[in-house]
Amino acid sequence: MLIGLSEIDGGASSKIFYDLGLVVAHQSYGYRGVIVAVDSCCMAGDTWYKTNKTQPNRYQPWYHLLVHDSGGLSTYVAQSNLKEDVSGQAIDHPRIGCYFTKFEDGRYGLKENYSTGACSI
Repeated sequence: MLIGLSEIDGGASSKIFYDLGLVVAHQSYGYRGVIVAVDSCCMAGDTWYKTNKTQPNRYQPWYHLLVHDSGGLSTYVAQSNLKEDVSGQAIDHPRIGCYFTKFEDGRYGLKENYSTGACSI
């Protein structure tokens, strides 16, 4: 299931590159995670955004990730800071089962009744 947007913010075009269930890695920090939700632009408030170390463009897709081996942490990352993870390794996170079924070929299958409302991000 690929989520794509054709127009954001009054006609500015920005494509969502990564789909739900894909395992990705942060380009600067190297941590791995799985995508559980995506926003067409940064929905975090100004206070949060100003404390973000990298401050990438707000007007691009931002992804909610479950972070591998983090003890249950999730994070919010701009598309420009992500790359597809090619390790082929699954993510170890206690909430994987809330969103996904099996892991195969670098991605997780979505549960039939997938909803971020069932699990907190």
